Amino acid sequence: MVREWDPLTASSAEIASLLDTLNAVLAADLPQDPPWRASSLREYLSEVMPGERRISWVAEGDPTADGTPGPMLGHVNVLLLGGMGVLEVLVRPELRRTGLGRELVRVAARRVWDEGFQSIGVEVVGDTPAVAFYEALGFTREYVETRSVLDLGTVEWPALAEMATEVGAGYHVEFCPGGPPDDLIEAYARAKAEVRDVDDGELRPSSYDPQRLRESLDTLHRRGMKPYIVLALHEQTGEVAGLTEVVVPAQHPTRADQYDTIVVRDHRGYGIDRAIKARMLLELRSAEPELAEVQTWNAQANEAMLKVNAELGYRPDRDWCEYSVDVAELVHRLDNQR
Repeated sequence: MVREWDPLTASSAEIASLLDTLNAVLAADLPQDPPWRASSLREYLSEVMPGERRISWVAEGDPTADGTPGPMLGHVNVLLLGGMGVLEVLVRPELRRTGLGRELVRVAARRVWDEGFQSIGVEVVGDTPAVAFYEALGFTREYVETRSVLDLGTVEWPALAEMATEVGAGYHVEFCPGGPPDDLIEAYARAKAEVRDVDDGELRPSSYDPQRLRESLDTLHRRGMKPYIVLALHEQTGEVAGLTEVVVPAQHPTRADQYDTIVVRDHRGYGIDRAIKARMLLELRSAEPELAEVQTWNAQANEAMLKVNAELGYRPDRDWCEYSVDVAELVHRLDNQR
């Protein structure tokens, strides 16, 4: 049975069942990734940015004799933002190729269509069954990133400490746990606006407006995701010349997620990118003693950042692909296949 589901009001047993399904999928598709934990999982699933909505459905097995809901067999949610619905689908590995995933996509696509949105996007991990699944449904690959992972146990810390100091004269590097100070929010937002013209995918949008940036940071905290920021400040003007962001999620605190790394165009060529990323790793070593790995995503054409990551010790892991499809075409195709 597929039913609409609200993680905010779901029982603890339902949250635990979803976590079990999520970790079963990870074990099958990304066996080197750490399993997720229950910490702040309800908040992770329910909290969204102002103006965005997330709608979820679950597929459950038969209830028990006493009426207790059956185990969670699959889950789908769609995040409605801008003009697109961003889809996430989980199906227990042993139930793949039974039509359950297709039915979950159909239910979500129908809602996206009813809500008046024109397209659906989805992130697909390379070399997993999801690639063939979405392509068979008519999704088209739009963008590819490479995920790289840094094992902190392999880092040569003295060399990293030296890298952190190799920034040009006239710049000051500052560590900001929790987010940038409020007096730098506007300068921070201006620096993030540098990526507006960069083709870096649409499914993980950045915040360029100061107020939306504050809201984004607040949302991260509510979802149990701790942000850390390192800034390069131009001493003459006080402007943010470069920034790098890492988030440590309560759901998998042994592996952090790299978010944006940006060097403002007028300040490139002074070693800022490598210095701020090295400083970040040094700070995380003491701030997050449980942390064992950091993962980052980069466009394959971004040779400069791939080079910096390699110098820091990151190793390429998987392709991460963005797919999209016209909602009307998807709904028509799935309705005809029922």
